[in-house]
Amino acid sequence: MRFSKLRLNGFKSFVDPTELVIADGLTGVVGPNGCGKSN
Repeated sequence: MRFSKLRLNGFKSFVDPTELVIADGLTGVVGPNGCGKSN
């Protein structure tokens, strides 16, 4: 299974709809503290 994008809406600090596109190769999730990276 391979993810190509992730859509978030109303999750933790992602109140507004947000779409994260996951490109081929190495992908890292970065962001400020408290934004839901490890949830």
